[in-house]
Amino acid sequence: MATDFKFIPLIDVSPLLEKWDHPNITQDEGVAQVVRQLDQACREAGFFYVKGHGIPDSLMKDIKNIAREYFHQPYEEKIKIKLSAETGYRGYQRIGENVTKGVPDKHEAIDCYREVNHGMYEGLGDVMQGSNICRPSNPPNFKQLMEVYIDRCTDLSRKIMRGIALALGGSADEMEGEIGGDPFWVFRIIGYPAASISNGHDKAHDDVGCGAHTDYGLLTLVNQDDGIVALQVRNKLGEWISAPPIPGTFVCNIGDMLKILSNGIYESTLHRVINNSPKYRVCVAYFYEPNFDAAVEPLDVCLQKTGGTKNFEGAVYGKHLVSKVTTNFIM
Repeated sequence: MATDFKFIPLIDVSPLLEKWDHPNITQDEGVAQVVRQLDQACREAGFFYVKGHGIPDSLMKDIKNIAREYFHQPYEEKIKIKLSAETGYRGYQRIGENVTKGVPDKHEAIDCYREVNHGMYEGLGDVMQGSNICRPSNPPNFKQLMEVYIDRCTDLSRKIMRGIALALGGSADEMEGEIGGDPFWVFRIIGYPAASISNGHDKAHDDVGCGAHTDYGLLTLVNQDDGIVALQVRNKLGEWISAPPIPGTFVCNIGDMLKILSNGIYESTLHRVINNSPKYRVCVAYFYEPNFDAAVEPLDVCLQKTGGTKNFEGAVYGKHLVSKVTTNFIM
């Protein structure tokens, strides 16, 4: 459960990445230190920065730059890849179409999901059926850059999740196999307009770019624009703690499925975005999820730590995702 934390911790995950598949991973002191830090961060805040993650700074900047180039196109160009039920909920949303708890968000976005072919996951995957063919070709090489970026984020997330599994007292591969051996992913490129100014004064409104929410899956990697403080995380006291961008790092947070798996040892933390900057803000969010058809239940090791009683009902991840995707936007 989130505590009254006042800042988001920074973790150097390079020792974990170096030894992520080593047979004696639990005996490495460098890995053990990362595991302790992950455990503390997940227990106290549900959020943490990571450095030493191995994804080139140039790639992190390139994906944001090409996203900004896309969003700065005329609306008539952007709408050519409009999100709809027919596209498997993939594509472009204009400002105000995404809603959080019924309230329109002040952002525009491109939504992408792992490809779902006809007949996959039986009827469970029908709503999400499709591929990201709606990825724009203007700007050039957008599609290729996103694919490289997603591959790198998938690999990094898997390795961080192995550290989190160890932090919970399980084996490194505790959350692979039927839980996350074939992980689904969600990818959102988001643009937040510059702050609005009223009555000629220089005070910005607190326009909510994205309302308070928790994420759906296991782990989120957030690549923020440098120099713009907008992401806020709520602590136990109800205070909103800023998560300012640290160049070259990701802000990570845990999602609803990890809350269930850990039986509440770790909880997904409410967060929101308010861009009071005079600059347009780009954020690239990658969501690492369980297998689409995974039946997510508390892990045995976590049940033992929490008295043997399930604190949360289980969930089929794909069903949980579909329930969210089909209700969080205005057509």
